[in-house]
Amino acid sequence: MSLEELRKRIDAIDDKLWELLEARMGLVQEIGEIKKKERLTIYRPAREKEILSRLSVRKGRLSKSAIEAIFLEIFAASRTLEFAERIAFLGPVGSFTHQAAESRFGANGDYLSMQSIGAVFDAAESKRAKYGVTPIYNNTSGLVGEAIDRLEKSPLLIVGDMELAIHHCFATKAQSLNAIDKIYSKDAAFGQCGAFLQGHALDGRVEMIPIESTAKAARLASEDEKSAAICSHIAAKLYNLPVMFDNIEDTGENTTRFAILSDFENPSSGHDKTTIIAQTPNKPGALFALLKAFKDANINLAQLESLPSKGDRSSSRFFIDFEGHKEDPKVAETLSKIKNYKLHGSYARS
Repeated sequence: MSLEELRKRIDAIDDKLWELLEARMGLVQEIGEIKKKERLTIYRPAREKEILSRLSVRKGRLSKSAIEAIFLEIFAASRTLEFAERIAFLGPVGSFTHQAAESRFGANGDYLSMQSIGAVFDAAESKRAKYGVTPIYNNTSGLVGEAIDRLEKSPLLIVGDMELAIHHCFATKAQSLNAIDKIYSKDAAFGQCGAFLQGHALDGRVEMIPIESTAKAARLASEDEKSAAICSHIAAKLYNLPVMFDNIEDTGENTTRFAILSDFENPSSGHDKTTIIAQTPNKPGALFALLKAFKDANINLAQLESLPSKGDRSSSRFFIDFEGHKEDPKVAETLSKIKNYKLHGSYARS
């Protein structure tokens, strides 16, 4: 078959895809009307996960990640038809949090850029945004203290989460490293790229300027030919900043976990995770008793992190993720045995 004939067949398939997508969007609009009347939430991570799980087990040429990328954009377009809901995220366009938000809400989402984690919470709590997206954990630097502190005080719940591999690049308009006299980035990014900075004799020679986002770092470096930025590849591209070195982080396994925050509770999907912050008295055996409650119920802990005491030496606080939904019988029974905790959401495991 000739190239022209193959292209004509592709065109015919594209026409059919368009017709099928139009039919899908028609059904989506009907569902949207029902949701509006019954005041139901548009974004349902469990439903989207169910669709992706069903499709990803099919055998074919498309990989699981390709299927997810295609259908996440379809989901995003569908939500826009149902009801356009705003998403607040940390940092300017091009930040890692913006990238994470797009991975779940699609490129055509209605995004609201915020300059601090507190502002993300404020936007969602005040209903200026339906969702907030913020980093909560990095596997090299640990829990994001500001996000956890605000989560403890907030009525918002975690309704979904995702992990994003964090790859930093070194971008600059300078022609050589010797011409650079300052580097912009976030504090955390400097720490995650220490070996690169030391190996190229940059850590003691040039000025390290910490700022609030790596995307802003790229913008500032794009305005000064004697400066550089440690930033994401997407931020460098956004500000037309040439990349001198790629993947400069100390470890190739640098990942950040992002939380999706909102004001509703997810129903059980059968494949869930629950987040709590528990408090125990500061005495021998207290943590053992807390963990034993989960062991006795055969509930797997996905994450356990100690939190700062905030000056109260009489108790200890722990950030805990465990498998299961708060409405699952054994989870509900286990939580009833824990005296002092705050529930921060049950949601489909990413």
